[in-house]
Amino acid sequence: MAKSVAKPAEKISEEKTKATTTVETIEPVVIPAPVDHGKDEIEISIERKLVALYTLQQNDSKIDRIKIVRGELPLEVEDLEDDVAGLETRIDNYINEISVMEKQVADKYQAIKESQGLIKRYEEQQNNVRNNREYDALTKEIEFQSLEIQLSEKRIREFNAQLTMSKEEIENAQHDLGDRRNDLEAKRSELTDIVCETELEEKELNHKSELQQKMIEERLLIAYKRIRKNARNGLAVVSVERDACGGCFSFIPPQRQLDIKLHKKIIVCEFCGRILIDKELADSLS
Repeated sequence: MAKSVAKPAEKISEEKTKATTTVETIEPVVIPAPVDHGKDEIEISIERKLVALYTLQQNDSKIDRIKIVRGELPLEVEDLEDDVAGLETRIDNYINEISVMEKQVADKYQAIKESQGLIKRYEEQQNNVRNNREYDALTKEIEFQSLEIQLSEKRIREFNAQLTMSKEEIENAQHDLGDRRNDLEAKRSELTDIVCETELEEKELNHKSELQQKMIEERLLIAYKRIRKNARNGLAVVSVERDACGGCFSFIPPQRQLDIKLHKKIIVCEFCGRILIDKELADSLS
């Protein structure tokens, strides 16, 4: 059997000291607790979206006001331009009709001349006939040519009546055309003056609107444009005024108003579908 060898006391004490020193030199690793910033970031993000949408709305509303100043002038100018073009076309059609009818009248006069020439020839031939059958045949030809002359004269009278009516229509149309052209020039001049006054401002606002739209995500921008299109006053983003929607003036419950102020999500009016923001945020952006 193997015999155990006893270690001296000093040696044992020295080994214990080394072991203790080794344990003390190991530093504890501290893992920091995760910090949840998600909630704050979401709230800030929603608030930024609301700010961007309301700023875009304010800009677009200024553009709308410029268009209101112009009123119905652009449409009136377009209507007058259509009227002028229509009258010019009508006059051209009448002129073409007159040209055709004048040619038809000339053709009928020529037909009358030819018929008169044939009648004269048939009458001369009647003096040299050899029997009654030839005489009767010539008589029928003379009667036929006489009827042709009467028919041509009737057509000439009809064409002349139509010519008279067409010429009267041309005079009336030309008179109306003169009035429409004068109105058009006056409306164009008025519209030009208004456009000159607001053109620079409108260009700047349109440029700002394009830049602002780039800052808004596509989904929200599509919804904004759809709401604006359906809204009579062009307002897609409105603030809460006196506990009511600033667009349709429907009452908003207190709890919903609180949700709007918290900026945790985008909230729309239950009645008109407009995007709602709180009055404090709206006032800070005005």
